[in-house]
Amino acid sequence: MNFGHLSMSQLDSLACKISNLSQLRQFHAQLIQNSLHHHSQWVSLLISQCTRLRAPPPYTRLIFDSTPRPDIHVFISMLKYYSNLGSAHFNQVVFLYQKLQCCDLRIGTFVYPVLIKAAGSKGIEFHAHVLKLGLASDPYIRNAIMGLYAKYGPVENARDVFAEMHERTLADWNNMIFGYWNWGNKAEACRLFDMMPERNVVTWTAMVTGYARMKDLENARRYFDEIPEKNVVSWNAMLSAYAQNGFPEEALKLFVDMMNSRDQPNETTWAIVISACSSCGDCSLADSFVQKLNQKRIHLSYFAKTALLDMYAKRGSLQAARKVFDELGVSRNTVTWNAMISAHTRVGDLASARELFDKMPERDVVTWNSMISGYAQNGQSALAIDLFKDMITAADDPKPDEVTMVSVISACGHLGALDIGNWVISIVRKNHIKLSISGYNSLIFLYSKCGSMDDAKRTFQEMTTRDVVSYNTLIAGFAAHGHGMEAVKLLSKMKGEFVEPDRVTYIVILTACSHAGMLEEGWKVFESIKAPDADHYACVIDLLGRVGKLDEAKKIIDDMPKEPHAGVYGSLLNASRIHKRIDLGEFAASTLFELEPHNSGNYILLSNIYASAGRWDDVVRVRELMRKVGVKKATGWSWVEYKGKLHKFIVGDRSHERSDDVYRLLAELGRKMRNSGYMADKTCVLRDVEEEEKEEMVGTHSEKLAVCFALLVTDAEAVIRVVKNLRVCWDCHRAMKMISDLEGRKIILRDNNRFHCFSDGICSCGDYW
Repeated sequence: MNFGHLSMSQLDSLACKISNLSQLRQFHAQLIQNSLHHHSQWVSLLISQCTRLRAPPPYTRLIFDSTPRPDIHVFISMLKYYSNLGSAHFNQVVFLYQKLQCCDLRIGTFVYPVLIKAAGSKGIEFHAHVLKLGLASDPYIRNAIMGLYAKYGPVENARDVFAEMHERTLADWNNMIFGYWNWGNKAEACRLFDMMPERNVVTWTAMVTGYARMKDLENARRYFDEIPEKNVVSWNAMLSAYAQNGFPEEALKLFVDMMNSRDQPNETTWAIVISACSSCGDCSLADSFVQKLNQKRIHLSYFAKTALLDMYAKRGSLQAARKVFDELGVSRNTVTWNAMISAHTRVGDLASARELFDKMPERDVVTWNSMISGYAQNGQSALAIDLFKDMITAADDPKPDEVTMVSVISACGHLGALDIGNWVISIVRKNHIKLSISGYNSLIFLYSKCGSMDDAKRTFQEMTTRDVVSYNTLIAGFAAHGHGMEAVKLLSKMKGEFVEPDRVTYIVILTACSHAGMLEEGWKVFESIKAPDADHYACVIDLLGRVGKLDEAKKIIDDMPKEPHAGVYGSLLNASRIHKRIDLGEFAASTLFELEPHNSGNYILLSNIYASAGRWDDVVRVRELMRKVGVKKATGWSWVEYKGKLHKFIVGDRSHERSDDVYRLLAELGRKMRNSGYMADKTCVLRDVEEEEKEEMVGTHSEKLAVCFALLVTDAEAVIRVVKNLRVCWDCHRAMKMISDLEGRKIILRDNNRFHCFSDGICSCGDYW
């Protein structure tokens, strides 16, 4: 929009052509240049444009404040602007009204309907005010009051106002129909519709949106088709009904019909259609639609552009999303920022997501949730918890909701951080956050992953409604703890409560049977699966392999009706390591090296098999292969939670502040264990070195250091909880049993496969893992 030197009439004409915020700012600049920016006439026009274009509140308020003596029209324009924002800006509405009362202006009755609407859900305070002023009988004020209760409730108050009316306008009837639909009273809405002396497009549209809200799209479409004269609002209502109820293709078909009608799309239409493109999953259709927008040179509002950005973000088209994001400039709101953050976390680009998060001018709870869940879902559980701590101490005081808590509780579960988890649960109670099934499922996950199965079972039993995830999570907990029989019983309970098992259910049940050595029960479960997939076969191979039936396992692999994946061969490889079957280990490993050449665990397992047989040349050959492929052995680490902090250790580590004390205690325990008959198991050392060096290498494994640290800092009666990222080795397993006996302490060790609960020299796994 090129202004140059313009007359008043030209300015007036250009004002009608403003289509975006950038043009509005240019127009505003022209008014300032002509010293018109403080005139009420132009200020009122600018604020009206801000309402239409959904301009940011700080900018709109700046325009209002630019006139020293606003007239009644400026106040009305500003109140109408706030009415579009809802009750979040109630304080500003009150301030405007108080300022209006202080000005030497006549406040007509026409001000109060705007005022009541602008106050949103808190408009009841102005209802009391107009009653005191004796204005409640004014038909426009009365209609606004009825609309207030129809929208925010109680709807009975709206009905009482409606019943007292001697003369009812069409707007009154429409308000009541909207109110009944809004509060789910279909019968009364339909009754009023049938009683109405006349109807307009608003009436018909209310029926369309009402049925759509009840997900009755058939009746919604029937009323839509019966509308005598449609307008853009009625088209948008039906388009939105399809888009929001999971029928994006129908929405796009209807949009074609709209384009062939005399009604032209508005910004809401474009936003709905863009969202439909985003949901339909057909990228070519979405691209074709955007191409048409460009061909027709349609200037999208920031509202529609936000929908376009969200579409690109959900598709993972970060470059296209960023282009729209940059185009929005000062028109960005929290929705656009949140969409960009989610887009980056979805593809695992946490650094870019955090950069956006840190730059945001204002954050809402969705912003915090997006970043916290992004960390949690991308394996950065500690960062998720740290950010949550920042959230609850943030200056803008965002209130965490259930979505926040589910992410943080799950993060605590992944870390095995029970103390932090209990602190998070205390915040749930303190903030009176009501947990849904999803929230309770996260609690079961937390307790199960922290080795507290009694609490997991208690939480499960407290649930009034359970879904398949509830059962799967608890069964997975039983599996990790080696409680196979409890897992099988829970499957029976699940079926008894008519909760249909899914593929995950059978995976965790088979895993539970495998960890408990329950071959017969596990085989029955496997045979009951109607169409087992490769994951189920991997579980049954693991089940057979652990009990030494490796040849039977190999035969099942050969006879599988579908192509085995890496998990199947991985189960066979691990079983070969346990039972020292070099032939089958080599067979499984050779296939795994092709399927997943960069998985270091496969190379290490084969090396273990060779090392235990003393075949050091083959160990060297595997290590050379790893070097050639570019695979590095994963670093083993263990951590202990103490005073809200995770203390991490790696093999031979001396970086911890209490390392001297840890190694001193480790040496002392070593002497006690040797006096009790302990001899280091050096078969897990993958190097042909002197026996003394082997013993030193296994003697400083991370879990031993972690346990020694816990012995130093915790009370004598406290349970020691250790989490390890890799599988515990035979030597550490035996050492933990002896330490639990010598020190009289219960030690719960969670490795990447299962839980080991050591007490009085015995492990809950029965030396079977």
